[in-house]
Amino acid sequence: MTAVHRGLVSRSTRRTSVCPNGCGLSVRRLLLAVVTAASLGGLIDVAAVAPASAQTFTYNPLPPRPKPAPAPHDNQMLVQATEVDYDYNNSRVSAVGNVQLFYNGTSVEADRVIYDQKTKRLHAEGNIRMTDADGKITYAEIMDLSDDYRDGFVDSLRVDTADQTRMAASRADRSSGNYTVFENGVYTACAPCKDDPKKPPLWQVKGARIIHDQQEKMLYFETAQLEFFGVPLAYMPYFSTPDPTVKRKSGFLMPGYFPGTTNTGFGAEVPYYWAIAPDMDATITPRFMTRQGVMLQGEFRQRLIDGAYQIRAYGINQLDPGAFAGQPGDRDFRGAIDTKGQFALNDKWVWGWDGVLMSDYYFFSDYRLYQYRDPLGSFLLLPTEALSQLYLTGVGNRSFFDARTMYWLSYSGNQSQVPIVHPVIDYSNVLNYPVFGGEFSYKTNFINLSRDEAVFDPITTIANTNSLCATASADPLARTPSQCLLRGFPGTYTRFTAEAQWRKSFTDPFGQIWTPFASLRGDAINSSISNQPGVSNYLPVGDTQAFRLMPTVGLEYRYPFINIQPWGSTTVEPIAQIIIRPNETYAGKLPNEDAQSMVFDASNLFSVDKFSGYDRVEGGGRANVGVQSTTQFDKGGAVKVLFGQSYQLFGMNSFAVRDSINTGIDSGLDKPRSDYVASASYSPNRTYTFSVRSRMDEQTWNVQRFEAEGRANFDRWSVAVLYGNYAPQPELGYLTRREGILTSGSIKVAANWVLQGSARWDLEANKINQYVVGAGYVDDCFVLAANYVTSYSYSAGTAPPVLSHAFMFQIGLRTLATSSTSSGSAGLQ
Repeated sequence: MTAVHRGLVSRSTRRTSVCPNGCGLSVRRLLLAVVTAASLGGLIDVAAVAPASAQTFTYNPLPPRPKPAPAPHDNQMLVQATEVDYDYNNSRVSAVGNVQLFYNGTSVEADRVIYDQKTKRLHAEGNIRMTDADGKITYAEIMDLSDDYRDGFVDSLRVDTADQTRMAASRADRSSGNYTVFENGVYTACAPCKDDPKKPPLWQVKGARIIHDQQEKMLYFETAQLEFFGVPLAYMPYFSTPDPTVKRKSGFLMPGYFPGTTNTGFGAEVPYYWAIAPDMDATITPRFMTRQGVMLQGEFRQRLIDGAYQIRAYGINQLDPGAFAGQPGDRDFRGAIDTKGQFALNDKWVWGWDGVLMSDYYFFSDYRLYQYRDPLGSFLLLPTEALSQLYLTGVGNRSFFDARTMYWLSYSGNQSQVPIVHPVIDYSNVLNYPVFGGEFSYKTNFINLSRDEAVFDPITTIANTNSLCATASADPLARTPSQCLLRGFPGTYTRFTAEAQWRKSFTDPFGQIWTPFASLRGDAINSSISNQPGVSNYLPVGDTQAFRLMPTVGLEYRYPFINIQPWGSTTVEPIAQIIIRPNETYAGKLPNEDAQSMVFDASNLFSVDKFSGYDRVEGGGRANVGVQSTTQFDKGGAVKVLFGQSYQLFGMNSFAVRDSINTGIDSGLDKPRSDYVASASYSPNRTYTFSVRSRMDEQTWNVQRFEAEGRANFDRWSVAVLYGNYAPQPELGYLTRREGILTSGSIKVAANWVLQGSARWDLEANKINQYVVGAGYVDDCFVLAANYVTSYSYSAGTAPPVLSHAFMFQIGLRTLATSSTSSGSAGLQ
């Protein structure tokens, strides 16, 4: 062995003193030894020593022990210590004082390290820190290992892994280079408390013995107990789990509890996870129920190079079908299958699917198989329908394409009233070069859909069923029944729409902004409407072909005035917009599927076409005028106000024309001079936001629609309040004024604890008809969440609203298990 001192070289068969010549200085010596494992059949080889005459040196105290860097896997050992001694008689090498040893990617730091060539054992003592190639760190007071680290024991150890899991034990024995047995072991994935490291972690598992099988990558716990903050809560004679390095491994998952219903009975689930291959896995979950027997659930997932897909299947042979007497569930076998997948064709195109099939539409709701949303989500409502679709989507720098077919599976059983989209195709593009100095864009939409049975919606208290709507007499003046709306027509509908748009903005020498625009839209429509009872009161039955052309030209004018003061600046901007176009052809005489929503407020005052979809198109000459003011304060904060009105200049007012659902009626746009619309928002800083939106009657200034909203977001809590007040719209079925308050908030009560809730208060009925209360704890090792939800919703097989209650509880221990359970009930109100 070559012992190289910093300026001093010596040979010794015993421990050498720090300063053999009595230098009177507390000299620390650095020894570097490069040793070859192949020599002498062991780990250490002693080579020639430099002449002893070289005894001049420069005193240079060692810095604090640096963090070791892994050495290359070259079967060479690098030893760094204050002193290295070699005992020829006993074939031992000792390194003492700030010892750092590097070998095959593993480093050992200790106060003292002794290597015995005869037994080929490495013994370390005092403040031991061993770091292996995977980043795992082991702390101990005594460590005795073979020279290849395969066998040995460690006393008073603590292990920190790269993924922040930790183990401790009074003693660990390692054998065969594979098995490590921890006596009186403790395991946790929680970080120690920074203020008090001796304080018990949030959770830990203690075991009389913890066995780590490195080949299987499993941890086996014997006589184990689960503790929270040092308090035992659960005892387990035996359990096992994959070690933290395993991302996926076959085995049983945490069991779950199914609260059940009177029809199904209580139950429990025992999932089994099967890691089939690196790119695929499966989960099999039998559910054992006291009344209906065993239901099997299975999920298969596979990830490919360009995407992934999954398939879930459910099936049960019911022991007591009579529990669902009079319902679709009264059958022996019930089941379902659903699947989804998405794949990338390249960096711009993806395609995928969603699909659901069920033996009966009650199945998911009866067995509560569709999970609620996330534990701290908003409303956690059960869905009322499932969507099956096949789609292709492409996104370019300035273009978008989407094509999909859609089939909604209704949980209410009214499947014949749900449309099938055969497909719908959208494409839009904005040219990246100017046309006549302006921006040119175009878009297209194609849709083909069908429905078997008409969907009527009563709009009076007298007509409250579809049969009454179907037999209602027609209003001879309005050409539509006065008691019902036709929400969905029976038959087939095909429409192709193409629209090209051009606009250009320029500013004159006075600062006025002029924006001329033009568009040309064409619609080719074919409808085949079944002659079911009452349908002819709304739409022409039979085959109808129509072509609708809508050319539009217009001009928008803005003239901003800016006033700058020491406290900030204010911009007042009058806005005027004039639009010239012909009347809407076939107004109210064609099906309307995608333009049924019509809300007129400040957000769409300057929209050229205020309809929400393609099935209706706004026609006639119109002017939109308003004024917008923005005040920006130098110390932060801004106020923005908008007030305006719309005018029908000439031609037919599309919003005053009744169609099958009266779109536009009672909207405030269905008269020559529209209602006034206004909005105001104030943000004094990033913490607070206040806004109001209102629509007032053009003649009486009575409020027809009013919303006020306030939000506050602080470091530890946030709150939002929305007040809404809406006038009756009898033509749309809203016979009385609607008024209510929607509140939501969350507060971080501690470093990791969050409370969250929301409630909706119906001021007209003077009752809270929906609320959510939830609490959650989340940190790096533990998740705990609970929610209670109550709301009115549409439930399977019932027409009136149903008050539903739901509770969800989730607990998760990082690297060990995650378990959740949910329950719910519903009753007619």
